[in-house]
Order: sequence, then C-alpha cells, then structure tokens
Amino acid sequence: MRILLVEDDLVLRGVMQRSLTDAGHRIDAAGDLAAAQHFWHVQIYDAVLLDLNLPLSARTDAVMTNSLSLLRERRARGDKTPVLVLTARNRTDERIAGLDAGADDYLGKPFDLAEVEARLRALVRRSQGTDDLTQVGQLVLDRKACRVLIHGQELVLPAREFAVLSELMTPPGRTVSKKDLSSKLSGFDDALVDNALEAFISRLRKKLLHSGAFIRTLRGLGYLMEEERP
Repeated sequence: MRILLVEDDLVLRGVMQRSLTDAGHRIDAAGDLAAAQHFWHVQIYDAVLLDLNLPLSARTDAVMTNSLSLLRERRARGDKTPVLVLTARNRTDERIAGLDAGADDYLGKPFDLAEVEARLRALVRRSQGTDDLTQVGQLVLDRKACRVLIHGQELVLPAREFAVLSELMTPPGRTVSKKDLSSKLSGFDDALVDNALEAFISRLRKKLLHSGAFIRTLRGLGYLMEEERP
C-alpha cells in the first residue's frame, strides 16, 4: 500500500515509518498541516494515518486550522481515501468529531503498531472490496503475511515486484493504468519511469508461468490480472 503518514512527533513518525516500510508499504511522511495538505493534493494514497494534534506553519493554507479541517476539505473534494485518525485525545466527543469530519476509524495513543497495520488492512479491504487472501488460478497473494504462493509453494519476490503484483490483485480483474502504478510505487525522489515499470511486469510474467494467472496488457489503458485461459 501507499500510505500518507501525518504525525508531528519526530520520534513516533520515524518509528511508524520504519515499521510500515519494513512491512512492505511505501510511506510519505508529513510533520505539519502544510506538508500533509501538499502530499495529499499531489499523490494518490491507499490510506492516510492522520494525527489530530498538528502544528501550523507559515506555509499552511489560511483555511486549514487543524487536522479535521484538512480532512473535511479532502472529503468536500470527493476524496474517499480511507483515513485512520491517531490521537492522544480519546474522549467520546472527540472521537465523534473525527468520525463526523470523515474519518473511517479512530485509534487512541498509545497504540500497538501491529494494530495500526491491521486496522489499515481492514480499511483498505472495505474500500477496495478485497480480502487478505486473493487467488487467481493457483496464484495466492497473502497481504497480511506479505507472501505469494504458487501451487502452495512460496514465491519470494523483491519488494517492488511484490508491490506491483499486489496492486494488480487489488482486486484482480481491474484495469490498472501505468500512471496509477507508477504513482503508487514511486517516491517523491525516485519516480518509476515507464521502462522500469515494464521491466517489473516482464519479470513478473516469467515468474508467474504455470500459475494459472496472467498479466494482460491493454494498450493505451494499462494492465489487467486475470486467470489464464487454456
């Protein structure tokens, strides 16, 4: 998943970023409202982790007074990205305010990092209509364990190839454009160019031979994961 992490505590932000990155996710981290607003405006995310207690900065939009105003602004624009609010505020009225502003879930600090990831997976499952386990032919993707199995045998993939496969299987049968794939898999400092993306797809096709799953190219549209026909 590509995740926007919005947290002003430098230590906590670093710990969460490392943990989620080690779990195979691509993380963009923001420490204030201005950075969060910019990232969320220019990048598509699978989920957002949003801290309520964010400092303002000189770059902050005048209408942005707190995290909830940012969330309301994105929802008003039709953005349906799943949002998990993280905060030390754990009173009922504050939870209600967060949910009314458009948050999908609410987790009070302190929290367990494993629970954060589990809640993120649940939010994305609901928003994208997928399960932790997805199968096409004899190819099985286990998002929770970050594993790929073919005929019950594990296929070890580099992180970027796993990310490409995960996108194509979320859910399978969905056309994924090159632009969306590149956006999800690129960092702000390491854009994934078309040639590199095509190389990932080519390597995946070779590794998926005899799996019953096939990555089809739809010229001018993108890629589609489907069950291989006889």
